[in-house]
Amino acid sequence: MQQRSFVLIPGAGGSAALWQLVEPLLFRAGYRTCAVTLPNWPGATFSDHADAIVDAAGATEEVTLLAQSMGAFAAPLACDRLPVSELVLLNAMIPVPGETAGEWWGHTGQADAMRSNDLREGRNPDAGFDAQTYFLHDLTPDVLALLSEEEEPVDSLFQTRFPLPSWPDVPTVVLAGRDDRFFPYEFQRRIARERLGLEAEQLPGGHLLALSQPEALAARLMRDH
Repeated sequence: MQQRSFVLIPGAGGSAALWQLVEPLLFRAGYRTCAVTLPNWPGATFSDHADAIVDAAGATEEVTLLAQSMGAFAAPLACDRLPVSELVLLNAMIPVPGETAGEWWGHTGQADAMRSNDLREGRNPDAGFDAQTYFLHDLTPDVLALLSEEEEPVDSLFQTRFPLPSWPDVPTVVLAGRDDRFFPYEFQRRIARERLGLEAEQLPGGHLLALSQPEALAARLMRDH
């Protein structure tokens, strides 16, 4: 039997710490795991991120790439360099050919979707962005204590165009947090349909559900393997 590896790709800021609760669950179930730290130096591009993904994966027989949020810009670039059997997108910024991460927000209507969701759930949409409200709201105090301050992604990442002419020809799964306040679930469903022709599967938890719902995420990842 081939040994499956889960290569875990973070979002903006590039910290592998996002996966610190998921990785042990997969490892204990017998899977090889690798949580990637992505380059965040001045001038870094998604091609640099793809290089880091390939280097971290090493020699392996069968790979599931799991990409969180902005990681969806980098993971597809590694698909022709690794034996990828599955690409899993989690609360993802799904790009289209030629799009930059800076353009993605306006092209997808993310701000309007977040504002509508805030109004629906009784939050003031004009209060300004706050990490506690949009990223950390469903994390327990013990999990919050594990976190260090995230780096802001470098500007060059928002200026780099997604270079592939089409989505990689690999099975792709879209997972979306039911309680994501940053990329609301219905917004994610629409983007997955429009851009990939796929249905987003719902998981419990918010934008950082790898930290708030690690058991549910690990169980979904292992379900078909």
